[in-house]
Amino acid sequence: MSALSVSDLRAGYDPDLAIVKGVTFSVTRGESVCILGPNGAGKSTMIKAMAGLVPVLGGTVDLGGKPVTGLPSHALVRQGLGFVPQTENIFTQLTILENLQIAGQLLPRTHRQTRIDAMLEMFPDLGGRPGELAGALSGGQRQMLAAARALLTEPEVLMLDEPSAGLSPKLVGQVFETLRRISDAGVTLVLVEQNVRAALSLTERALVLVDGQLAHDGPTAALHDNKLLGELFLGHRAAGEPA
Repeated sequence: MSALSVSDLRAGYDPDLAIVKGVTFSVTRGESVCILGPNGAGKSTMIKAMAGLVPVLGGTVDLGGKPVTGLPSHALVRQGLGFVPQTENIFTQLTILENLQIAGQLLPRTHRQTRIDAMLEMFPDLGGRPGELAGALSGGQRQMLAAARALLTEPEVLMLDEPSAGLSPKLVGQVFETLRRISDAGVTLVLVEQNVRAALSLTERALVLVDGQLAHDGPTAALHDNKLLGELFLGHRAAGEPA
């Protein structure tokens, strides 16, 4: 069954100027998918539209078979969608525990502490110091806390926008190892990522967006061919055309 389905999605900040131009794809339960493409291709705009943060100008978004097109982000969380934005994804003036407690407000009171404890166990870098200010964490640890906040509500689909942005290679490795554990636990993953090598090593399937349109949809193994990846990124040849 499809965990996430997007049909003819058009999105952007100006009703007369769509940045995402009719994209269609679906993600099955438990699948891990990366969204790649050159700068300005519309990747972040698309994932934010799916997360209820950018206006949808046309098309539909379904989550677990239910229509959710245009719902605000807080309503999507209740429907089973977790989203980790690229920036401003934690409260730096609050402690690790307080960040998790705020996210837990969406859960029944009797279930909150159980989920907080589960997140502190899943992310040992955080579990050993729940009273530390989030602003004192490293970039990689902040991304882990942002992921923990999103996972706290047990989403069926977790979407992330550029989880490796601004991180050192070592921290990128730590963050992607964490994402691998999340994927192995059965959570459906969809991530926008500029670090192509890291994204392809984590996910099973890749979508390539060029100028707001889907240029490629297929197994990540196909994109280990650098020639094909270059053609897609640079727009030399549309997917499916003969070389």
